[in-house]
Amino acid sequence: SVFSGARLGAAAINAAKFVVSKTGLTPGGHQRVLRSGVIGTKVGMSACYDHFGARHPLTLIQIQQCHVLQVKTPERDGYSALQVGSIDKKPNRALRSELFHAAKAGVSPKRFVQEFCVTNESLLDEGTELTASHYRPGQYVDCMGTSIGKGFQGPMKRHGFKGQPATHGVSRAHRSHGSTGQRKTPGRTHKGRRMAGNMGNERVTVLGLMVMHVDHVNGLIAVRGSVPGHKNSAIRVRDAIRMKQHLHNETLNLPVPTLRVSPEDTDYPQTEWVNTADMTVFRNPFMPPQ
Repeated sequence: SVFSGARLGAAAINAAKFVVSKTGLTPGGHQRVLRSGVIGTKVGMSACYDHFGARHPLTLIQIQQCHVLQVKTPERDGYSALQVGSIDKKPNRALRSELFHAAKAGVSPKRFVQEFCVTNESLLDEGTELTASHYRPGQYVDCMGTSIGKGFQGPMKRHGFKGQPATHGVSRAHRSHGSTGQRKTPGRTHKGRRMAGNMGNERVTVLGLMVMHVDHVNGLIAVRGSVPGHKNSAIRVRDAIRMKQHLHNETLNLPVPTLRVSPEDTDYPQTEWVNTADMTVFRNPFMPPQ
């Protein structure tokens, strides 16, 4: 059927995205350069204006105390990856295994630990620090986090149902979802039926957010759009995997494997903003569509 074919196509697309994010090999046979990602902390939200005067919401992500804990190589582990940790943890609150694992890299134990698959040219030494200079203004990134938990919610808030009529025979069931099954056949409620239940507190990935601002001194990056999670929550940031956005990132000559700009470095400004006038994605909202 058309429905099963659509589901099969969506599953194939998701499988292709998974392979690209893990190996960098596209369905066309092109090998991408996979850089390591970082683990940042969501600070809050702000806004900026482009050269047209249009306002863009920004999410501030702070990258601090982010180090490489372990390097995985194809010879020893069968694949290339970097284990990255962020935000130091008190030694008295860490397990002995965490203490020894971090001491091997010469850093403190970390609160958040993630693994990023990389290609061989993007491998880093253990103990290498990743900062906000790892990203460039104008590039696209993907952000992953845990959405804010809403608790047990009804179908109108959780799934956007319109609810039952306000009158005409409806008695004290205006916000309910109504029937959830059939009669004797099949005599049950099918799995996956949208009903009331727990909302939020799940892993959410937002693809294709543009880095608008990089603050090398304070370790901040500002991305255009919303990022899942509450304040001070951990955000996993990686280079965008969509083909169009990946091709755009290649034109920016991103630093491979990474770049660290110190406050004393005069080759780079302390803060960098994207030049909206040079990018076609920013359009004049005050002009009629052509």
